[in-house]
Amino acid sequence: MDADTRLTRWENRSEIPLFFASLLFLAAYAVHVLDPGLPAAVHMALKSVVVATWGYFLLDYVVRWRLSGRRFGPAYVRDNLLDTVVLFLPLLRPLRIVDLYQVLQRRRAQPRLSLYGRVISYAGLSALLLGFAAALSVYQAERYAKGANIRTFGDSVWWACSTITTVGYGDATPVTTRGRVVAGLLMFLGLALLGAVTGSFSSWLLQVFTREDEKRPPAP
Repeated sequence: MDADTRLTRWENRSEIPLFFASLLFLAAYAVHVLDPGLPAAVHMALKSVVVATWGYFLLDYVVRWRLSGRRFGPAYVRDNLLDTVVLFLPLLRPLRIVDLYQVLQRRRAQPRLSLYGRVISYAGLSALLLGFAAALSVYQAERYAKGANIRTFGDSVWWACSTITTVGYGDATPVTTRGRVVAGLLMFLGLALLGAVTGSFSSWLLQVFTREDEKRPPAP
């Protein structure tokens, strides 16, 4: 059995469990951040869940590398850049939802959604999950920081919405280094995702109007 076949079999078996593990990671992190008044034992359990799921992500990364049959180095990291990034920034792991779709698609003969529908669905869901993850991270970094104006999770969600949509009111801005790093990532990724949505929607409208013009009888 060659390396590509073994890697494909591993991806088919692991992608769905990994998706649910990413949701568990996000849920445990969210509860830990949003409810600091929970007993210390509960927070310890939540941290254990976060560490355990991250360990699962690390195991998957190592297994994929080994099954690829390639030497680990800059070339491998470049070709698997998203996997490497989400390993060190696990809150971005929901962006790998496209891999889950590809695994599910291998089990069907035809896609259930058109190309435009797939792009819009993936980009929209990724933007939603990315905004929520960024709001959690910035809220945790900013709520006790000196001079911060993001004190509640509502403030953080408002900041994430205005940032990911490139509106940028400026009424809520991060002051910590961690918050600004998250803001920079959100600006870059959010702009790319929203650009994909608007571009696909515009292309779909153009295709629809073109078909209508072709069906229209010629003028006398």
